[in-house]
Amino acid sequence: MAEAQLNDFPSLFSLKGKVAVVTGGSRGLGLHAASAFLQAGASKVFISSRKAAACDAAVKALNAQPNLAPGAQAISIPADSSDLAGVRLLFAEVAKHTDRVDILFANAGASWGEAFDTHPDEAFAKVMNLNVRAVFNTVQLFAPMLARAGTPEDPSRVIITASVAGLGVGTLGKHGTYGYSASKAAVIHLGRNLALELGPRHITVNSICPGFFPSKMANSLLEASGGADQIAKANPMGRLGRPEDIAGAVVYLASRAGAHVNGETLAIDGGALWDRGELSAAGDSKL
Repeated sequence: MAEAQLNDFPSLFSLKGKVAVVTGGSRGLGLHAASAFLQAGASKVFISSRKAAACDAAVKALNAQPNLAPGAQAISIPADSSDLAGVRLLFAEVAKHTDRVDILFANAGASWGEAFDTHPDEAFAKVMNLNVRAVFNTVQLFAPMLARAGTPEDPSRVIITASVAGLGVGTLGKHGTYGYSASKAAVIHLGRNLALELGPRHITVNSICPGFFPSKMANSLLEASGGADQIAKANPMGRLGRPEDIAGAVVYLASRAGAHVNGETLAIDGGALWDRGELSAAGDSKL
């Protein structure tokens, strides 16, 4: 029956020839996503983070992967997304290589854990600036490149790394992540607004909300919350997040399979958010 036909199903999750920009891409979730984009067929993946040495090391590892398409490459662009000058630098450097971007993975972010009574203003401001303001600035600057690549049938994609901490209650107490939780709730709603604003330009905007994924950024919070083993046992799936969990989600959203998904939020936490009706602790590992 014609209604049951799917044209070219084998390429449904292919990113052949796509150009991607990954902020906060030198480690953690950003690096997992960059690896997935390349192995799914992307031709260029730009890796950005504050530290040049970290970017260079990530690019070296990515380009050594065995499953890349001929000519595919990761490219290092160190830039600090926490201020507008850094975002402008990133855009200018990417523009030296390409005039279009198919995928923007806005993943750079920060957290800060401290008790409510001593939580410093500068920490709250730093987290909000990088986790919300920088995402807006990055999407705004790259929008013309994204619009140039997008079509009604195959729109360009913006994927924002939020967190389950933005869907429920984050970490409270002496390691309270008040700014982090607020910033992730804010960036989820920013994504919904941008989805409607940019949809007519053939750009989709969606957010992923990871739970606990072991990483340099998340490990201290894991320990403060009882340790990785205890958090894993408390998860309905009996484990923490793995690189494949992020890879599958971002490739889905970036590929033809996710072309009609816009303004949505995808939790990647094994169901922990709903286990007790709310979150008792949440963290992710973007950086």
